[in-house]
Amino acid sequence: MSSTTEVFQPLQADDPAAVAGYRLAARLGAGGMGRVYLSHTPGGRPVAIKVVRPELADDPAFRRRFRREVEAARRVRGAYTAELVDADTDGAPPWLATLYVPGPSLTQAVARRGPLPVPALLWLTAGVAEALQAVHAAGIVHRDLKPSNVLLAADGPRVIDFGISVAADLSSHTATGSTVGTPHFMAPEQATAGDITPATDVFALAQTVAFAALGEPLYGHGIAPAVLYRIVHEEPALSRLPEPLRPLFARCLASDPAERATLAEVVEWCRERLDADAGAGAGGAGAGPAVWREVAGPVATAPDPVPTPAAPSTEAATLLLEPARRRAHRRRTVLIAAAAVTAGALALTGLTWLGGDRFGFGGRAGDTPASTPGTTKSAGAAVRPSGTPPTTGGTRPVAAPAPGVSPAPGAVIRSPVWLDGKNSLSLREPMLREDRAGDIRLDCEEDADCALRGDRTVFLQLFNGKAASLDVCRHFLTGATGSEYRTWSLAAAGDGTQLCARNASGDIAVLTIQVKQTGLREAAFLQLGMHVWRDAA
Repeated sequence: MSSTTEVFQPLQADDPAAVAGYRLAARLGAGGMGRVYLSHTPGGRPVAIKVVRPELADDPAFRRRFRREVEAARRVRGAYTAELVDADTDGAPPWLATLYVPGPSLTQAVARRGPLPVPALLWLTAGVAEALQAVHAAGIVHRDLKPSNVLLAADGPRVIDFGISVAADLSSHTATGSTVGTPHFMAPEQATAGDITPATDVFALAQTVAFAALGEPLYGHGIAPAVLYRIVHEEPALSRLPEPLRPLFARCLASDPAERATLAEVVEWCRERLDADAGAGAGGAGAGPAVWREVAGPVATAPDPVPTPAAPSTEAATLLLEPARRRAHRRRTVLIAAAAVTAGALALTGLTWLGGDRFGFGGRAGDTPASTPGTTKSAGAAVRPSGTPPTTGGTRPVAAPAPGVSPAPGAVIRSPVWLDGKNSLSLREPMLREDRAGDIRLDCEEDADCALRGDRTVFLQLFNGKAASLDVCRHFLTGATGSEYRTWSLAAAGDGTQLCARNASGDIAVLTIQVKQTGLREAAFLQLGMHVWRDAA
């Protein structure tokens, strides 16, 4: 994380130069809700600007949820949170700004230096617990606490995306009735669609710290249904964790939410041991700054604020500055029209897509073409025992199309599907394979970027905001004939990235990355949305 180019990416052709007066200095990344940019307040303090994806911005239901979550997030004030400083939930597109945290995510830090020492784990636990106390005090349950949502600043951890990401997740998943969260860090009640309470975040806190202690998820690797089965039905392997932390983990990972430790108890427990270690000269509280400097690594220097361009002439300004009420009126007109079209489409299709996979983790979801209604699987069948892969037979209703994809007649939709280092995907049935013999594999070699590979499959990534469709992919894949197209690095890909793929049989697919985790190569996986057109080349 010491290289500026690793943290701050230059703006691309399809990136705006400014958002609501905030001049953008660099791109920080992308997520499920949209792109994230570095900017500065008028006084020069760096902030992270999160700009909502267009397909979400055009969803009236998302805007309502986004407005509600932003208002709640404004109330969060804590030493270990990235404070929300500005937002426009009615903008075109909507956006929000939080204080920029100079430091890597916990995922990146563990990938760089391996498991954290016990003093650092105690500081991490206490800091994240304090952050969650501030979040809960504002009436929010995080629901998706995980290593990538914990940033390591020089003076301690910062928790991000509290509540805000839920609006986007609900928008993309509600159609299939799925649960918000990341499978490897869910609590049992999330996996079984139970009640979500502050105790849910306590379970996720323990899993997040366990990841930092082990360098891998506490409940192991594998496809989501297998991991969730272990979370729900098996006891955690506490013997793998550092002995001083086991009593706390035992309480935080209780299956019954009522039996879990409170956040206040977690903070007190950690502080007592840090103080005791400091008194014994064991590198506890007094060693905090040194511990964090080593764990977080060198901090990249943020780019300077972008100068404001010279003001245009009076005549030019008149042409460029449209009255705000006219923009708002046009925006309302677009949203009303979109809502009317959506309502008509739902009426014509009979709402058949609403009966999809309860958990939304792939498995057998979407085994029929988009035009084929199906039956709904019972909740008990959604989670399978450890080592048992999801089957690909049967008839199920499909999930909603992946964002940004233009469906065409005959498209077969799978969303979401999970790809890791042990399975593979095929563009013909069975599409999810438990071996590596399919058309598409995820490979993470030790000295190379994680990449998609295919022995007889070619790939192309879509850039500059190009919307994926059958015609677009067919056009761009026409010249992709060399061996260099059979391996596609994922270094420049993030959540929301779309790729075109074509196998030797002439099947064409659009792959939309929903979740990318390649920081830990041994636990790397992709959650994808797939649109497949058979014999389309």
